[in-house]
Amino acid sequence: MENLMGKIRSLDAYPKINEDFYSRTLSGGVITLASTVVMLLLFFSELRLYLHAVTETKLVVDTSRGERLRINFDVTFPALPCSMVSLDAIDISGEQHLDVRHDITKKRIDVHGNVIEAKQEGIGHPKIDKPLQRHGGRLEHNETYCGSCYGAEMSDDDCCNSCEEVREAYRKKGWAVSNPDLLDQCKREGFLQRIIDEEGEGCNIYGFLDVNKVAGNFHFAPGKSFQQANVHVHDLLAFQKDSFNMSHKINRLAFGDYFPGVVNPLDGVEWTQQTPNGMYQYFLKVVPTVYTHVNGHNIQSNQFSVTEHFKGAEIGRLQSLPGVFFFYDLSPIKVTFTEQHISFLHFLTNVCAIIGGVFTVSGIIDSFIYHGQKAIKKKMEIGKFS
Repeated sequence: MENLMGKIRSLDAYPKINEDFYSRTLSGGVITLASTVVMLLLFFSELRLYLHAVTETKLVVDTSRGERLRINFDVTFPALPCSMVSLDAIDISGEQHLDVRHDITKKRIDVHGNVIEAKQEGIGHPKIDKPLQRHGGRLEHNETYCGSCYGAEMSDDDCCNSCEEVREAYRKKGWAVSNPDLLDQCKREGFLQRIIDEEGEGCNIYGFLDVNKVAGNFHFAPGKSFQQANVHVHDLLAFQKDSFNMSHKINRLAFGDYFPGVVNPLDGVEWTQQTPNGMYQYFLKVVPTVYTHVNGHNIQSNQFSVTEHFKGAEIGRLQSLPGVFFFYDLSPIKVTFTEQHISFLHFLTNVCAIIGGVFTVSGIIDSFIYHGQKAIKKKMEIGKFS
C-alpha cells in the first residue's frame, strides 16, 4: 500500500514549496486583487448567459405549401374622408378581394386627429328575400320595397335599396357611376352632400387581410374598383373631384404575428403629398420566419424589407391612379430563430477557462514586474542605474 501511495505521490503535477521560500510583494497583492475582480466579473457574465436563453439563427429553404398570409395594417389618411377610401388585394394566382369590407375598421378623424366616428365595416347590406314589389313599381299593402339597380341587376330578384348597393351592383358589372344625383337612392341619401360635408376630414383604417401566400399587392385608393377589359379601374367620377390628397402615415404594417426582436421598417413612416395627385408605391420583400421559444412554442411569422417610390401625375393629365400601393413578393429562404439554454458542461468549461486564463496572465504580469524590480534594484546597488 505504501508503494502504491508513493507512486501516486510521484505523479503530483503541482509540487508544493515550503512557505519559508515564499516572497510576498506589494505588486503581487495588487495584481491578485485585480485578477480576482476580473475573474468575478467574467464569472457573473458567463453565469448570466447560462441562466438566460440565447437565440440561434439559421437559414433554410422554405418548403411550406398551401399556407395563408396574414397582413396586419393600420394606416391614417389625414386629408382623405373614409367614404372615399377603398381597400383592394390582388395576387398573381388570380384571387381578388375588391373593396374589402370584412375584418377592417374605419375611423373618421378631424384635422386635429380626433376621432369623429368609428365604423366596423361589414359585407354590404342584407339582401331582401323574395321581394314583393318590382323595381320602380307602386307599393301595395304589406309589400316590401325593392329599389332599382338601373340595369345592373344580376337577376330579377336583385334589389338596390341604398346608394351603396347601387354602386356595388355597378362595380360587379364593371360600370362607373358618372353622376350619383341621377340615382334616386344616392340623391335621397345625399351622397354628394355627404362628400361636401366630409371635406377636410381624414380617415384611420386598420384591420387585417388574409391572402394566399404568393406574390401580390394591396392598395388604398379612392373610389370603388372594378375590372374593365382585364384592367383594374377605380371609379373616381362619382366624387366629382379633380384631385385627391393621398398623404398618409403608416402606424403599423406587419406580415404575421409579433415575435421577439421583430422590426417592421414601415412602422411610423409618414408622407405628405406635395402634388395634386400621386401614387405611393412600396415594394416589399417578405421573408418567412419561424421563432421557437425555449419552451418549444413556435410562432409562424414574417419579416420584410422595403423600397419606396413616388409616381406623380403630369400637369393636366392623370397618368396613374392616386393611392398607396404595397407590392409584396415572397423570399424562398426561411429564417428560423431558436431559443435555447447553454449546456452546463459548456458553462463549466468556460468558467475553468476564465479562472485558468486570468490566473496564468496574472502570473506572467507579476513575474515580469517582480524580476524587473529586482533588476532595477541590483543596478542601483552597483551604481549603474541612471
